[in-house]
Amino acid sequence: MVLQAQEGRLTTSAARILVATAVPAERDAVARTFTRPEEVRLPAATLLRTAGGYDLLAAGVGPALAAAGTATALTAAALDGRPYALVVSAGIAGGFQPEAPVGSLVVADEITAADLGAETADGFLPVTELGFGTVSHRPPNSLVRVTAQVTGARPGAVLTVSTVTGTAARAAALRTRHPGALAEAMEGFGVAEAAAAHGVPVLELRAVSNPVGPRDRAAWRIGDALAALTEAFGKLVPALESWNPHDHR
Repeated sequence: MVLQAQEGRLTTSAARILVATAVPAERDAVARTFTRPEEVRLPAATLLRTAGGYDLLAAGVGPALAAAGTATALTAAALDGRPYALVVSAGIAGGFQPEAPVGSLVVADEITAADLGAETADGFLPVTELGFGTVSHRPPNSLVRVTAQVTGARPGAVLTVSTVTGTAARAAALRTRHPGALAEAMEGFGVAEAAAAHGVPVLELRAVSNPVGPRDRAAWRIGDALAALTEAFGKLVPALESWNPHDHR
């Protein structure tokens, strides 16, 4: 099946959407939205494929595995003549307090690699200031708006980090460099890089499981966050049927 836009609608019977999570628990939380998804094996990856055109992938933890797994799925789909219309990075995340409390949802209006660069005597320099690459991707505004409206997710920057924040000092430093940040996770930028290489729009949706800052496992609410993720996709999937995939505003 190939992408078809009918009267401005993205029909799930025609369009295919890839949802990339870090771990199987997150993938399975999304899968609960669907009826009996089937396993499909790819080189170095296994997808859960749904009748509605969604493929669910647990790509691995961290930006490198996320990029590699997402790129594998995107390439396989393109070679099969059935490319994806959208890639969604989904899962749980740490939330910056008080803007993103535990149990809330965040949709990225900016996906930024927060620790890709160099430490200098004058502070951190992003890789772009060193003359290389990119550190940020922006999902389509129209898609961010739709997601926020139907799920109640708050729009804001979601930071991708290779090292999870564990101190108040680092949390404060990240907020200083990224005042619009609402959450941090470990995969969004990798997923976005792979999607950009294939010319496919990207979305990142996160459920907050813990505050960003000092590590306090007793304060984590992973089960609640996974339940919120399931509920969010239950609302998001019908809404995506009316999103125009050619509207990248």
